[in-house]
Amino acid sequence: MQNFIKQTFASLVGSILGLFIFFGLGTTGLLVLLFATAKDPGPEVKNKSVLVFDLATKITDTKPSSSELLQKVLSGKQEEQMSLRAVLDALEKARRDRRIVGIYLDATRTSATNSAGFATYKEIRQALEKCRAAGKKIVAYGVGWGEREYYLSSVANTVVLNPLGAMEVNGFSSQPIFLAGALEKYGIGVQVVRVGKFKGAVEPFVLTKLSPENRQQTQKLLDDVWAEWRNAVGSSRNIPATKLQAIADNQAFLEAQQAKTNGLVDKVGYFDEVVADLKQLTGADQDEKSFRQISLSQYTEVRDPSLGTERNSKNKIAVVYAEGEIVDGQGEEGGIGGDRFAKIFRKLRQDKDVKAVVLRINSPGGSATAAEVMQREVRLTREVKPVVVSMGDIAASGGYWIASDSNRIFAEPNTITGSIGVFGLLFNAQKLANNNGIAWDSVKTGRYADSQTVSRPKTNQELALYQRMVNQIYSIFLDKVAQGRKIPEAKVAEIAQGRVWSGIAAKNIGLIDEIGGLDAAIAYTAQQAKLGKDWELQEYPRLGTWGERLFGEVAEEVKAIVNLNGGQLKTSDPLTLEFQKLQAELAILQKMNDPRGVYARLPFNLKIE
Repeated sequence: MQNFIKQTFASLVGSILGLFIFFGLGTTGLLVLLFATAKDPGPEVKNKSVLVFDLATKITDTKPSSSELLQKVLSGKQEEQMSLRAVLDALEKARRDRRIVGIYLDATRTSATNSAGFATYKEIRQALEKCRAAGKKIVAYGVGWGEREYYLSSVANTVVLNPLGAMEVNGFSSQPIFLAGALEKYGIGVQVVRVGKFKGAVEPFVLTKLSPENRQQTQKLLDDVWAEWRNAVGSSRNIPATKLQAIADNQAFLEAQQAKTNGLVDKVGYFDEVVADLKQLTGADQDEKSFRQISLSQYTEVRDPSLGTERNSKNKIAVVYAEGEIVDGQGEEGGIGGDRFAKIFRKLRQDKDVKAVVLRINSPGGSATAAEVMQREVRLTREVKPVVVSMGDIAASGGYWIASDSNRIFAEPNTITGSIGVFGLLFNAQKLANNNGIAWDSVKTGRYADSQTVSRPKTNQELALYQRMVNQIYSIFLDKVAQGRKIPEAKVAEIAQGRVWSGIAAKNIGLIDEIGGLDAAIAYTAQQAKLGKDWELQEYPRLGTWGERLFGEVAEEVKAIVNLNGGQLKTSDPLTLEFQKLQAELAILQKMNDPRGVYARLPFNLKIE
């Protein structure tokens, strides 16, 4: 046993050393890194510095894992990624930091992989507004603004657009892909069992266009999100919402001077002119190359107790991130495994230092079985300590299922939620096989013994069995919502039917309690747990092992060594983007592993563009 431990440790150290030697660090570099990690107080913040926020940064609820960081570095992908919590904490720290005199919003790059939605940006936008109110000058500069980036940039004191730049203000759309024609062409049969006339998740497989019900709910959702955009941007820029609508309907794409004439930007200018203004703001000499600055990601590493943003207490508020598809079992990175999250809640329920739990949900749903496993643990935990839900960009269907039995639910006005409905997809390859000379035969001991086969369509009797199962699970879903939200079941049935709602609409019908983001949910939770200011956050799932944490440090060191220089993150061409959307649709099917084949999930291709 002793030899085994020695060999294992030697193997681990050898692997790490090999990685460092490969990248030119060697043993000395490893030792330096280990000591630096232990003693480094963090980056230096010079007096009169500007915080630089690259709007191409990929923002997720959960922190990027060590393996993700290393994989990106080794693949040569240049992509800054931060968690929403890290962004909000950094902006709050900057608000209090007298050394930070301004914030530069760099909108010169775009990223096709940035999947953050408008609810995430709403929280960041509010944090930026607080910084501006505290006297931090915010400057935004861009070459080509889309509505997503401009939603943040419009907060700035000064918005500058390159003379050859342009701005897109044309409203929001959703363009789902329908696969029914392709499936029919290649001989793949699809049968559907579902409850809820708005349950649009199955439509891409059985229709060639939106059903009237799905079109209705999508239109209402887009209208709500667009109205919030117009109101927020209009308030910051002193432009009536009606004028923004007129711009969208009549101009759509504005050249630089048009954008200035319409009040969307303050100046038309070049990057060097913006740098000159920021140098003046920071008191830098004109012969210096640039202004005093620190990037947002670097600033998160600054440790300064005098700023009053760091807490140290034995009283913990656990923040559990449920982000991605809900799947049965343990699940993988980037998803929500029902059993894995149930284990986290059992642990938190028994931990006496954890006084309350905030469940942050950013999920379109998925396995109904996994959602029920998680919801049960939420309910049991609520009986012991407060459990408050914060909804992110999406908390729908199975995502709403696990939220329904919490003490209180927070969502942003542009959060996508609801979608209370269930469905099952039953595929068969009979025509495809027959067209290629393949056939099946069957021997069985019961009428339904081969009902799971893909060799033929389901019979009417088999469809009735599946429909009965779906009806039962839908009834359970309604009952969960009715009990958890204290809404009469008849009313729940009326607002359910698989319909999707915006956060503001969900509040009006009682599906959520308050409009607010993650910070608002945390503040409410601390109040409910009667902790005053004596508490600190603890995030889950956590990086569990020393090796994982070290690997994260390795990834950052490797990134510095290979020196991935700045460059334009170009959005793919439109045709490639459509293929990526198709790939994403098919990838969802791979995650559908519910043991009963029943799913509580948002419409597959609801994407706001």
